[in-house]
Amino acid sequence: MTRAALVLTLALVAPAGAGAQRWAAVVDARFTGRDGARVAGAPTYHTLGTALGALPKTGPAAVYLRNGRYREKLVVARPRVTLVGESRDGVVITWDDAAGTPRPGGGAPLGTFGSYTLRVAAPDFRAEHLTVENAFDYLANMRKPADDPTKLQGAQAVALALDSASDRASFEDVRVAGHQDTLYPNAGRAYFHKCEITGSVDFIFGAGVAVFDECVIVSRDRGSPTNNGYVAAPSTPLRRPYGFLFVRSRLTKETPAMAANTVVLGRPWHAGGDPQAVGSAVFVDCWMDDHVGAKGWDRMRMGTDSAGNAVWAEPNASRFYEYRSTGPGAVASPRRLQLTDADAARYTVERVLDGWTPPSARR
Repeated sequence: MTRAALVLTLALVAPAGAGAQRWAAVVDARFTGRDGARVAGAPTYHTLGTALGALPKTGPAAVYLRNGRYREKLVVARPRVTLVGESRDGVVITWDDAAGTPRPGGGAPLGTFGSYTLRVAAPDFRAEHLTVENAFDYLANMRKPADDPTKLQGAQAVALALDSASDRASFEDVRVAGHQDTLYPNAGRAYFHKCEITGSVDFIFGAGVAVFDECVIVSRDRGSPTNNGYVAAPSTPLRRPYGFLFVRSRLTKETPAMAANTVVLGRPWHAGGDPQAVGSAVFVDCWMDDHVGAKGWDRMRMGTDSAGNAVWAEPNASRFYEYRSTGPGAVASPRRLQLTDADAARYTVERVLDGWTPPSARR
């Protein structure tokens, strides 16, 4: 063994305080050996996709990721997978598709739901201490003139999608980064604890149930003096009592120079024009910077009527509420409906998650 190989091997020991037998696989972007070779007792791979494909078909499986950038587009379709990164900012899973990106081999564009970096389509997924990023250059695309043939007409770019059979998905110290349509919790229940979600337009959207507990929700600067976007765009089915709950979280802006009063908390998304999609987004005990304006919420276009007139979904027909907001963006306004103490008591983590208690849930 060469000295360089010996140094690399010694660097691949299991994380401090945990034996190698804990990990079904270790992933390291620097690994140059044979995929699956045991290093410090654990099967080791150079890509996450290869490691996921080699996991046992049944039982829980935990994968440890060394610091590095993993340029991969991934689907987790196996239940009970856990991804643990060496550090949140050091482990970056990244891809750069957008809705307007052509499909491989030509044909129609990918569409929003095909633009994901990581798609979870199985229950009991967990991620800790890593970043999932869609690196599509939204701002550069926005600046291109309309007649530029390289300008994509679909700039939606999902970083993390939770759909299909996803349920009981939990995230601890995870960063989800993008611009438009960053996070798509569309199925089942999800819990985000001490996570950071970044984006600009409708960057937390979907029909699923999701709790954001002690998270940082960062609105990115589009450079507009009047409109820098919308935080949430829920499409919660009317039959479900809960959608998105933001609790004990901070709504911040990307830069101090970002214009005040240019972001709203959300707008109603009637996916496919579905009148039964009556979005629910509730902010409880959240701190808000001054980018959040008095308007609070906005409407969203649903389509057109038979005469070709625009049909709008209005926020006052949705389930949009706040309770005990603080900070410069906590502006009193008739448009920003406040829960009573009695109503707020129904919006607890336990009730919203309907009997499921994630390991890190604050009681």
